[in-house]
Amino acid sequence: MTDALDLPLVTLAIPCFNEERHIAACIDDVFAQDYPADRMEVLIGDGMSTDRTREILAEICARHGGRIRVIDNPRRLQAAAMNAMIADAKGDIIVRMDVHARYARDFVRQCVSVLEETGAQNVGGAARPLSESWFQRAVCAALGSRLAVGGSAYRNPDTEGFADTVFPGAFPRRVFDVVGSFDANAITNEDAEINQRILKAGGRIYVSRKIVVHYFPRDSFSGLARQYFKYGKGRARTLLKHRGLPTLRPMVPFFMVAGGLGLLATAHLQPLTPFVFGLYGIANLYEAVRVTRGEGLAMVPVVASIFPVLHVAHGVGFAVGLVHYALSPDWSREPETSTGSFATSSPTRANATARA
Repeated sequence: MTDALDLPLVTLAIPCFNEERHIAACIDDVFAQDYPADRMEVLIGDGMSTDRTREILAEICARHGGRIRVIDNPRRLQAAAMNAMIADAKGDIIVRMDVHARYARDFVRQCVSVLEETGAQNVGGAARPLSESWFQRAVCAALGSRLAVGGSAYRNPDTEGFADTVFPGAFPRRVFDVVGSFDANAITNEDAEINQRILKAGGRIYVSRKIVVHYFPRDSFSGLARQYFKYGKGRARTLLKHRGLPTLRPMVPFFMVAGGLGLLATAHLQPLTPFVFGLYGIANLYEAVRVTRGEGLAMVPVVASIFPVLHVAHGVGFAVGLVHYALSPDWSREPETSTGSFATSSPTRANATARA
């Protein structure tokens, strides 16, 4: 990829809503990319922001001429924003970029390169958390533990290989002709949902350590709980919609919550309840001590408390989602518009398999 004229045109698709704190830094990262500027177009799918986001975008657009286009997204959902931007995109490759993130200068170039090397239908990097506050540092420490994220390949910055999802995602445009658009009714989990359709159609998803992006996690217990509740509810929706998931990993918190409630309900019938809850508490404390080395003792109880917040919020959200979407499914019983499946082909250079 040395001749700029031979490089594919890349559409950077950035959904946003009320992002006055982060939008300028995100766009700065876009224009700092080492991919040729004349081979990129930048689309912002804005959910009719009510803060200063539109004002900031207007200032940025004035500075950069026609290099940015803002597309209205009255539904405010990220999936709806992605669909609107994809419909308007001119690029051969669609690269999603989230506003709550910072990007390496070679982010776009590496996405294009890894797509070419692997022949995958979606590529991305690991979800690397980045902190701006003390609490976010604690969240970053917690997310460095398998107790928080399980064995998810896309959470491991050393991963190089095929997986079931990536962050944030770069797609050849043809992918959407095959599997259809993003699920416009998905409040969360729209990325994992479309990845599941890619896998079902015979496509492949690749995580590369060369694609470097950091995201900012929530900065409070309540924000973290709301986020993971929505994650769990979204996973349940995807499970019911597709009658399965690529892996049982997203269901583990639900099983933990259900098992914990079962133990509490039968505590008078068996002696295991105090032992199991005590073991869980010890595991949380041990991991908190391990992942906070060098951060100070004050962070240990915070991280030890973050683990159950993640588990319980996701597990309860999953349970609520199972009931809600079983009673009131909001997706069509017909599959998303598609034209078939992906032709199977071997990657040109990469053949590693990511840890599941």
